[in-house]
Amino acid sequence: MSQKLHLMPILNQHTARRLLNGIRIATKQQVSSNGGGNPFEGMNVDFNDVNPFDIFEQFFGSQSPFGGNQRRKPRNLYQISLTFDEAIKGIERKFKIEGKEKSIKIPAGVDDGMRIRFTDFDIQVRVGRHAFFRRDGQDIYYEKQISYPQAVLGDNVEVPTLHKPVKLKVRPGTAHGALVRLKGEGIPFPNSNRKGDMYVIYKIHIPSKVSGKAKKLIEELKKENG
Repeated sequence: MSQKLHLMPILNQHTARRLLNGIRIATKQQVSSNGGGNPFEGMNVDFNDVNPFDIFEQFFGSQSPFGGNQRRKPRNLYQISLTFDEAIKGIERKFKIEGKEKSIKIPAGVDDGMRIRFTDFDIQVRVGRHAFFRRDGQDIYYEKQISYPQAVLGDNVEVPTLHKPVKLKVRPGTAHGALVRLKGEGIPFPNSNRKGDMYVIYKIHIPSKVSGKAKKLIEELKKENG
């Protein structure tokens, strides 16, 4: 079943006219402060009944005020929303664009806000958040809670990755906030064989209430450490 994409115009008649009005206001203010005349005098320009792109060309010639050497036809920008998993795996789906059904392939590893250029249009990707992974570029971060005894004595713990759970060794004396790097377990770079890394952050859980026995043991440990 085809999905209709949300159209976001980059530069159309309306936005171009707003930019042009901004130029007119800013120029008038500058001329007024300098005691000069109307910069548009003699040009017979009606800003309410004009093609803004033609006016841009009058001021800037064939060179675009936004960069480049030629006046370009504005490209349509479409927005697609992906889940976290869809973004890291990539999708191929049919969409209705400009009245036509087209098969669009989004490569694995795209990030939020990334823009993909196609022949006649662009697509901007919006990516949802994950329940417990935090993304930073192609790297992901996961916070793993460990108990105080685990941090002091060490232990083996299980953590999720993008593919399957893995076992990690907690070293004795692990500090709160310690990082463990899992190389290549991050998000793939679009159209590449490279992958980012995954980082596990150990967070030591401090209970709000402890039993009398646990409290006594902690007090003994406190005396032991001076």
